[in-house]
Amino acid sequence: MSEKKRWTVAVVGALGLVGTEMIQTLERRAFPVAELRPLDLESQAGKKVTFAGRSFEVLPAIPENFAGVDIALFSAGSDASLALAPEAVKKGAVVIDNSAAWRMDPKCPLVVPEVNPNDLKAHKGIIANPNCSTIQMVVALKPLHDAARIRRIVVSTYQAASGAGLGGIADLESQTQAWSRKQPAPEPRAFAYPIAFNVVPQIDVFQEGGYTKEEYKMVHETTKIMGDPAIKVTATCARVPVFTGHSEAVNIETERKLTSAEARRLLAGSPGITVLDDPKQRQYPMPILVARQDDVYVGRIREDNTIANGLNLWIVADNIRKGAALNAVQIAETMLEMGLLAG
Repeated sequence: MSEKKRWTVAVVGALGLVGTEMIQTLERRAFPVAELRPLDLESQAGKKVTFAGRSFEVLPAIPENFAGVDIALFSAGSDASLALAPEAVKKGAVVIDNSAAWRMDPKCPLVVPEVNPNDLKAHKGIIANPNCSTIQMVVALKPLHDAARIRRIVVSTYQAASGAGLGGIADLESQTQAWSRKQPAPEPRAFAYPIAFNVVPQIDVFQEGGYTKEEYKMVHETTKIMGDPAIKVTATCARVPVFTGHSEAVNIETERKLTSAEARRLLAGSPGITVLDDPKQRQYPMPILVARQDDVYVGRIREDNTIANGLNLWIVADNIRKGAALNAVQIAETMLEMGLLAG
């Protein structure tokens, strides 16, 4: 670990859903923070956040407020990241960005610490935090890829309303309450259609070819993180009426045969993974079980008998925690362990 023991950490978007979780994660994991600098919209300036028993005033997210910052955790959307991340780097900060702004920039590492920590060595000041649905999938697939090399991935996601932030939670909550009171449902604000008692097969905007931006994120981010452009990935992403926890049905084809028993052993022995897979006892991961948990949970591990070397897995994780805030903090922790932060 670097000789400097305590760090000035800025959180951009500090009052948002992920920003709040970032602050809580820094405290929960006892990250060595000397000063927390919460930054948000100018209209939010003056509000207070509590960290480690101390109160910190929210400041506007403007370039001068990055002076003296060592690490800046961003979760304020792509526009803010594009405008402010380079300014933070100029002031001497290392930026860990949760938006999509820098993920596919060849100069910016896209990192999941359990998968590709060594990519951090090539950073130029900005490190990208991957998409929430990509993070949990690659954590689970990394040990299987190392053992048998994955050729193809077919993934269908069932993503929680909180993936759209506080607005997504508000939509699900208000529509569910209206249904229970036999009142007309309010118009959706975060989604194209009502989310309560519904499944919406669209996350983000449609792109050329009929895929959504979210689906293309999973395709391109997976090959970049895994460091293997030969992996073929196809995705279908849907929004479901769950508050927290993304679920994924993943089918993989590998170069050599992996039995379900070998896959369970590999997964159970890998960091950041909990295997919950006992069909006789009806034990398998579900969002209600993994909410507020750090690990990626894997179950329903079974061989795909339609091809020679196929496996099916069911992967569930807390999208706000491991899918966003925790992964960002783990990147900062890994940088400290590798001595990649000056100071």
